Amino acid sequence: MSKPKVLITRSDIPQKALDLLNKECEVDIWPGTFPIPRNELLKRISGKDALFCLLTEKIDEEVLDAAGLSLKVIGTMSVGHDHLSLEEIKERRIKVGYTPGVLTDATAELTVALLLATSRRLIEAHTELLNGGWAKCAWSPLWMTGWGLAGSTVGIFGLGRIGQGVVRRLQGFGVKKFVYNGRSRRKEGEELGAEYVSFSELLQESDFIVVTCALNDETREIFNDEAFSKMKKSAIIVNTSRGGVIKQESLIKALRTNQIRAAGLDVMTPEPLPPDHELTTLPNCTLIPHIGSAETTAREGMALLTASNIIAGLGDCPMPARLC
Repeated sequence: MSKPKVLITRSDIPQKALDLLNKECEVDIWPGTFPIPRNELLKRISGKDALFCLLTEKIDEEVLDAAGLSLKVIGTMSVGHDHLSLEEIKERRIKVGYTPGVLTDATAELTVALLLATSRRLIEAHTELLNGGWAKCAWSPLWMTGWGLAGSTVGIFGLGRIGQGVVRRLQGFGVKKFVYNGRSRRKEGEELGAEYVSFSELLQESDFIVVTCALNDETREIFNDEAFSKMKKSAIIVNTSRGGVIKQESLIKALRTNQIRAAGLDVMTPEPLPPDHELTTLPNCTLIPHIGSAETTAREGMALLTASNIIAGLGDCPMPARLC
């Protein structure tokens, strides 16, 4: 009996996941350590039973048409799924697996690290060390001063697994109050001592806003001109969810005019961000290249879960983490 055929969209997948798939499937791996070109994806997907993809691949009607009727399972090595045309996928009765939970700790840790790097101006300080600014400061009392978390109000937009992980990690920093907003109140919020507030109240009350929501029609560009106008001038916003949650032109304006104090972004639009993008010129904007889950154990776990989802889906067994 022939093995099911699986397309993997890049070669730098953790080896344990590749070994697992190779045991059960006939694997076609795009040889690049970069996103598969669109034309190659359309060509290679034809006749495949399953697809192992990342958030860099847009799986839409065109790709599904190219795959044909053989495609039964899609495994995405991500929690976010805005790169998948889910309605079209559901209509074709294709199973989709994703990787929730595995990357929660890694992303929550990175979020806290980015919050601290932004509030305490670590990237700016490192630049000053390299460009001679340290020698010129003459130990000025206000040189490179940042803003601490003790006594502050921290607002979480999207109190899912990652948002909850961020709250747990920040509880030792002397934060005075946690508030959160999302689709509804969550019992986990009460357990963590976080207060549910409206989106407007979260904007107005928070000294630090941490964005850990999903990107969907409700959240797309929700942080716009109106939202920034409601925030404190001393507010700092950190986003480790998806770049599309923030209207980038509005953020740039808010940072340039000091409407808010600073921003820390792990996600932005587009990705990769061009090195000469306007965001890179702003001293009060800390940028890192979408590395929220970039922790060795987490990435290996994501890859293994994706492979397990595909194998289970192909075998008509319950998938460990099925999205639809």
